[in-house]
Amino acid sequence: MTTVQTPAKNLRNIGFIAHIDAGKTTLTERVLYLTGRIRKVGGVDQGTTAMDWMPQEKERGITITAAATTAYWRDHQVNIIDTPGHVDFTAEVERSLRVLDGGIVVLDAVAGVQPQSETVWRQADTYNVPRICFVNKMDRVGASYERTIESVRRRLKGNPVAVQVPIGSEDTFRGVVDLIEGQAIMYSDGRDDIAEPPEIVPVPAEYEKSYQDYRQEM
Repeated sequence: MTTVQTPAKNLRNIGFIAHIDAGKTTLTERVLYLTGRIRKVGGVDQGTTAMDWMPQEKERGITITAAATTAYWRDHQVNIIDTPGHVDFTAEVERSLRVLDGGIVVLDAVAGVQPQSETVWRQADTYNVPRICFVNKMDRVGASYERTIESVRRRLKGNPVAVQVPIGSEDTFRGVVDLIEGQAIMYSDGRDDIAEPPEIVPVPAEYEKSYQDYRQEM
């Protein structure tokens, strides 16, 4: 049997880090599905996610230990580490941060930066881990993209630069404006159907000013 080895320049160790219930494991599950790593999307509430493998994790719907898996995307091997969000398992997060090339900090658009978010952010500072913030749950009641960004500035002393702007919020959330490519990514009405690819369209007229303002800031 022939083993194909991925060149070192095409290897990435990426960790998902967040406060508990920010949606980190669910997001990881989507990534695994869209990269073809798994054939069916599991749910945290049902105890069927790929990364929550311990019986206690399935029962309680929380991540207890860091779990790792591998996915492939655009000729790159991405080693994904899903870390616990509960403060009691902070040591697991710190252990994972030592090997990461980068971290995805998942933030709840309703709650913004939460206590455990601050903890893992400081740990990432210690190990010089570059970070991208992913604002999750934009379809929830009370979601605010601007307030979440402001909480990163205020509570994490970060200097966030938006690369996307949401189109709508709460029950009107339907996509994002890509500030880099200058286009909009629109989701289907059934947002839970992730098998349906998003539609790429021009920036909606009502978001043109927001697009220009955010792009200038970027």
